[in-house]
Amino acid sequence: MRCIAVSVVLCALVAGCMVGPDYHRPQVDAPKAFLYEPQATAASANLEWWKEFDDPVLEQLIAEALANNRNVKIAAANVQRAAGVVTSTRSPLFPQLNYQATAARVRFSDQDTIALPSSITNPTNAYQVFAGASWEIDLWGRVRRLTESAQADLLATEEARRGAILSLVASVATDYLRLRGLDEQLAMAERSRSTYAESLRLMEAKFKYGRVSQMNVEQARARLETAAAQIPLIRRDIALLEDALSILLGRNPGAIPRGKGIFEVTLPAVPPGVPSELLERRPDLLQSEQQLIAANAQIGAAKAQYFPTISLTGALGNASTDLNNLFSGPTRVWHFAGSVVGPIFAGGLIYGQVRQAEAGRDAALLAYQQAIQQSFADVDDALLSHAELAEQAAAQERLVKALQSYSQLAQALYDGGRESYTTVLQAEEQLFPAQLNWAAARAALSITLVDIYKAMGGGWVDSAAKLSEAGPGNASSPQVTSH
Repeated sequence: MRCIAVSVVLCALVAGCMVGPDYHRPQVDAPKAFLYEPQATAASANLEWWKEFDDPVLEQLIAEALANNRNVKIAAANVQRAAGVVTSTRSPLFPQLNYQATAARVRFSDQDTIALPSSITNPTNAYQVFAGASWEIDLWGRVRRLTESAQADLLATEEARRGAILSLVASVATDYLRLRGLDEQLAMAERSRSTYAESLRLMEAKFKYGRVSQMNVEQARARLETAAAQIPLIRRDIALLEDALSILLGRNPGAIPRGKGIFEVTLPAVPPGVPSELLERRPDLLQSEQQLIAANAQIGAAKAQYFPTISLTGALGNASTDLNNLFSGPTRVWHFAGSVVGPIFAGGLIYGQVRQAEAGRDAALLAYQQAIQQSFADVDDALLSHAELAEQAAAQERLVKALQSYSQLAQALYDGGRESYTTVLQAEEQLFPAQLNWAAARAALSITLVDIYKAMGGGWVDSAAKLSEAGPGNASSPQVTSH
């Protein structure tokens, strides 16, 4: 007993050592600044940026999506599963306690060479009650490395959940803004169709009295049908987007409520950022790093198999042939044991597992480095797109205003008999697609801001996660308005 106690103490003293490499974050060659970051930026990347659009319907849709979206719920369930893996993986670090009770009736052979004591009848009853304990002493850190890997997997799963929330908020905002852009295009097309229909009516009246030719009438009709042909396509795109948004909201496909128009929403300012800060803000990078930590810990767990496994077991209980005397009299039994098991020849099994773990670590490192570089590119691409699309939207707005003036002047000159109807047609044929492109450019410009906040990550993900954890009770559906 004394030797066993001394062995336990010695094992506990040296159990702090673990084989395998400890994790150190790899060096990152991060640029000092983003290439296309504007000088004027917002105060923080941590604010709930979707509220900066100043559209209550958008805010409510995002709250509903966070409460009801199935992918976010799946990600949350994966976190709980990973937490269970951590608990089960680290359990061998603690003594395992168990109990056992048996009852049996046994008959010994009459030809048994060992004579039974006179106090034991044949057949006889046998009753046993035991409380047992076992403990694998983690001398080389195998269990602790496995626990380290499981904990890293848990954190990676949590970052995957945060990444799902980030993508969800961005997807809802993107689809909603694109939907409002299509709504504006539909309104423009319907207004143009009404205007062109009135023009055709007037042209047919003039033709009736011989003031214009049949060619002018057909030109007016072609202009009307050009606008009319766009309307079904836009309505189809609107319906597809509404269905996609409904799924994000956790609903069956259906109508989506509308708030402010695409030209009425406020455009948020661009958030500031330093490239190295992405390592602490973007969930996908944090997830990739935790996967690297998990893979690194697996090397130590694999190498620990080269060393012997030391286990202690023991049991204490009672055994008797009489159930009434099971807990009285000389029925106490016990045993304690220690075991050491180690490999001598495994045919390359352990070596192969170590090689696998090292290769897995190398692959995880490359994936982490690639994710970092991709994150820098994502931000630069989003900033570049915003700058260029802001310039395009401004130019498109100026073009529409110029074409509107051109169309009005052409119509006035035609009415005064100073220009042909062809001039009016040319002006209006250019104005209609320019108006559609202006609405599309405005929606695209708004979406680039969503892309910037998504690419930069930030503390807003935690705010969105709290809304997700609040549950569907706080996310009532807004009323559907006409569009």
